[in-house]
Amino acid sequence: MFREVLPKQGQLSVEDVTTMVLCKPKLLPLKSLTLEKLEKMQQAAQYTIHQQEMAEKEDRQITH
Repeated sequence: MFREVLPKQGQLSVEDVTTMVLCKPKLLPLKSLTLEKLEKMQQAAQYTIHQQEMAEKEDRQITH
């Protein structure tokens, strides 16, 4: 790291120039928790519908 050095002789000058300071980027989730829950619910509903359709197809094949 850097160490502060102050002169023992001469004049000390301070410049008040504002500069931009870069900081680490903050990582934000791409999806909110609510959106993730809704997607899981939708996937579960689609899976249930798919299972019901497969059961209906099996029933039709058995009866024919």
